Amino acid sequence: MAIEIEKKFLVRNQDWKKDASATVYYQGYLCSGSGRTVRVRIAGEDGYITIKSKHTGISRLEFEYAIPVEDARPMLDQVCEHPIIHKQRYLTRYGDFLWEIDEFYGENEGLILAEIELQSEDQEFLKPDWLGKEVSHDGRYYNASLISSPYSQWRDDA
Repeated sequence: MAIEIEKKFLVRNQDWKKDASATVYYQGYLCSGSGRTVRVRIAGEDGYITIKSKHTGISRLEFEYAIPVEDARPMLDQVCEHPIIHKQRYLTRYGDFLWEIDEFYGENEGLILAEIELQSEDQEFLKPDWLGKEVSHDGRYYNASLISSPYSQWRDDA
């Protein structure tokens, strides 16, 4: 059983970008209700399907499986809820951790989120200077929520 323990943060500036590598992501949701999600994703040239349980704090079950990208494309186009999330994911190291920073496009343009995966909910980590407000418990920032309530509709109160 795979448990994801993840914290999400807004970012203050672009300093994280100088040493980051990037991959383009397209993702859609087959199911995104009741706090459970089934996601289809294309990351670069690879396809994935991911099943996530409801959150308990910042933890939840996560199961991810590779699928042929030739299957993922029509799933995104014809089966998933729309709009599809389009973002660029950057990977950068700070201290002992790998940070994932997502820069969103389309209706979510202007949103940049940093995520860190932890071994436990109370695990300590160094916070980089570019890290802003924590939004782990704010459901508006979940990718599945950004389909029905894009950042462009509520960004003024972020």
